[in-house]
Amino acid sequence: MLTKRIIPCLDVKDGRTVKGVNFVNLRDAGDPVELGALYARQGADELTFLDITATVEKRKTLSELVKRVSRNLNIPFTVGGGIKSIEDVRVLLESGADKISINTEAVHHPEKVDAFAGEFGSQCVVCAVDVRHNGSFWEVFINGGRTSTGIETITWVKELESRGAGEILLTSMDHDGVKQGFALDITSEVSSVLSIPVIASGGAGTMDHFVDVFTEGKADAALAASIFHFQEIAIPDLKEYLQQKGIPMRIIDQQEQ
Repeated sequence: MLTKRIIPCLDVKDGRTVKGVNFVNLRDAGDPVELGALYARQGADELTFLDITATVEKRKTLSELVKRVSRNLNIPFTVGGGIKSIEDVRVLLESGADKISINTEAVHHPEKVDAFAGEFGSQCVVCAVDVRHNGSFWEVFINGGRTSTGIETITWVKELESRGAGEILLTSMDHDGVKQGFALDITSEVSSVLSIPVIASGGAGTMDHFVDVFTEGKADAALAASIFHFQEIAIPDLKEYLQQKGIPMRIIDQQEQ
């Protein structure tokens, strides 16, 4: 089994890290620069920064804030929010991002996945897919979870892979912030049909939830926010626990930091 990744997520609004439940009722979770530096020191494998209102506010991601966060990192850094053009991607990469994440723009203009992968390489392109079960199937949502698309999740992730996406960031909106566990069924299904890595998001509340998503859910990485931001679970403790459960982790020597 390949080493699994733990990825803290900074959902950023108005320059502050925020976290809600089911994509609403946001509360302040701290300074993104300080949190990013802390998670890097603690041994996070990567960091994801999502400017969660950039798309609906029709503006670009906060590149200056991205620069400030990236200066304190020695781990891969993914940035998303309001990305529409090759120039937008280039600005973020020059600001310190290693990868970019797109969601709404990919649904509106799928050809941009091809364009970004062609220009910067698939390893740079993460496609975020926010999903909710509508009673019949797992449906894709856009605009920060505000807008339904009628698109079926498995069909969509297959298309994204075929267009050059390097990773899928799969978030269950029903599970987001609830801390009752990841959506193992859809995560497992997506992981099984794709050859690219799948990052599971939405629902982390206990260390065993991570065990479940890496085993039953077949995820390559797990992303979480509030349990880290509000110090409910420490990343070093989580990784030690997962290692003990037979899930391979990159464990750093804290003295190296």
